[in-house]
Amino acid sequence: MSDIAYLPAFELARRVRVKDVGCLELLDHCLDRVDRYNPGLNAVIELDPERARERARRADDALARDEIWGPFHGVPMTIKEAFGVAGLHMTWGDPSLASHVPEENAVVVDRLLDAGAILFGTTNVPLWLMDWQTFNVMYGTTNNPWDLSRAPGGSSGGSAAALAAGLSALDAGSDIGSSIRNPAHYCGVYGHKPTFGILPTTGHDFPGYPKPLDILVVGPMARSAEDLAIALDVMAGADGLDAKAWKLELPEPRHAKLSDYRVAVLLESSVCAVDGDVTDRIQAVADACAKAGALVSDSARAEIDMVEAHANYVQLLRGASAGILPQSFIDDAAEQAVALSADDESFRARALRAAVQSHRDWSIADQQRTRDRAAWEAFFRDWDVLLCPVAATAAMPHQQDVERFFRTVTVNGRQENYNDQLFWAGISCNVYLPGTSAPAGLTPDGLPVGVQIVGPHLEDRTTIEFARLLADEIGGFVPPPGYD
Repeated sequence: MSDIAYLPAFELARRVRVKDVGCLELLDHCLDRVDRYNPGLNAVIELDPERARERARRADDALARDEIWGPFHGVPMTIKEAFGVAGLHMTWGDPSLASHVPEENAVVVDRLLDAGAILFGTTNVPLWLMDWQTFNVMYGTTNNPWDLSRAPGGSSGGSAAALAAGLSALDAGSDIGSSIRNPAHYCGVYGHKPTFGILPTTGHDFPGYPKPLDILVVGPMARSAEDLAIALDVMAGADGLDAKAWKLELPEPRHAKLSDYRVAVLLESSVCAVDGDVTDRIQAVADACAKAGALVSDSARAEIDMVEAHANYVQLLRGASAGILPQSFIDDAAEQAVALSADDESFRARALRAAVQSHRDWSIADQQRTRDRAAWEAFFRDWDVLLCPVAATAAMPHQQDVERFFRTVTVNGRQENYNDQLFWAGISCNVYLPGTSAPAGLTPDGLPVGVQIVGPHLEDRTTIEFARLLADEIGGFVPPPGYD
């Protein structure tokens, strides 16, 4: 069975349909791998084996009647602990929520189950989903399967680690600041941050705060672009009050061949330096596209001041997240913000001011975002995708003893502010664009690198299809060593 540990979900589903492998057999294979490898990874934090086995047995019985539940019939999956799963804990890494157990599934959980998936556990998250590492005081630290001394990314780090190590075949994460794309990049898997609003976040809400956060999206994570495409179709669409009226019909991919794509490339920014090991891999992706016949430009740019756009993102992001943070956190931010000098434009200063900004200030920033969205729409009339980094470096060593505002990462031998990496998250996040993280190869030290594929508003299928075509040229997911 070890030969199927790293197969993509769509291929596992095919093998189930043709009865090469049973649903229960496949589930037990994943549970065995969790028993074997999870102690070192700490990616899966709560298992539900009995309910999963009962569902797998019913899936096998259905198959015996030639009944197929959906495109993921019999595929074992995990889910980020921030999603509601009836009967399992949902804490967002917060000890004050240690006893919180939802009575209902999140909408996207139900949709994946309706598509035939077998959910058997939840994966680890950082406190309040606010880090590119994955650790909390309740469940401990999740390690990167490529190097246990390094972070798997965050906040969907447990999901990415489980996929990369072959513990699970499918997962879903959430993203407001690269929380899908960053762990996909760190762990060498695929992740898709959808266009804002096309996937329901119902059931992925901080307990007691039912309204979806601005910028926040949920999306699929997997080991292939094909899985992302299928999962997007399964998960997307209106729910709740919206489902009374509107239906989602996403545009088809712009092109069927890589040679037909118009590809813009952005490797550097004055806001965030990027390590040469990362830019080398993304340049190799661009070169492969050009060799395949695509039109590639390293100078095409949207008519936007990217430095101002980043400041706008930080203001709107921290304004959005402030609404779910404890009052004590906001009181402390207000006290620190008053003490800032007027000319302090550091990330810490901007974040503190944004956490306690007036609604008028937020509204003015939102108007600027609307202008930026129009500029991106104009840009994508001439270009199909933008390739850029996901983060400044490959997976970083664990760094838990320094408060986030003051952390650094080593970029080209220099210490750079950890938080500057939000620049690359914000390119697609702040203006609600789709962004897909796809494997782009390994650094000389053997760590995975992802390329971020940003596309036009609502054209999620274009970025995912580009990732699929790219894998045909340069290869896709490769498993980390040591998890045979």
